[in-house]
Amino acid sequence: QVQLVESGGGLVQPGGSLRLSCAASGSIFESSFEIYTMTWYRQAPGKQREFVARMSDHNGGLTNYVDSVKGRFTISSDNAKNMVFLQMNNLRPEDTGVYYCSMLIKIPGQASNDYWGQGTQVTVSS
Repeated sequence: QVQLVESGGGLVQPGGSLRLSCAASGSIFESSFEIYTMTWYRQAPGKQREFVARMSDHNGGLTNYVDSVKGRFTISSDNAKNMVFLQMNNLRPEDTGVYYCSMLIKIPGQASNDYWGQGTQVTVSS
């Protein structure tokens, strides 16, 4: 089984910055898994989950962002370490929510599958 662990959330004032990290790890048997896509979602209190940013290795590392974060957030990856990051600058109160990391992963001998982290809380407040 592959596990995803997020870190980097916290409390920050408007205009501040945070960098979220997400690491994928597996057993020795699953050490050759391949990551097809890496995605960040968020869920604000009382609202549905929202797409934030995605990076696709299969498509040459193409990135995509929800309009509200363009120019402020940057998704990046360290493929050798099976990690994805979300650099968040000029944060706004409306960015508050639980941020989730998701990866589409292929394990040898199995079909590809979506894996999710437990989420990390980001609170933007003065």
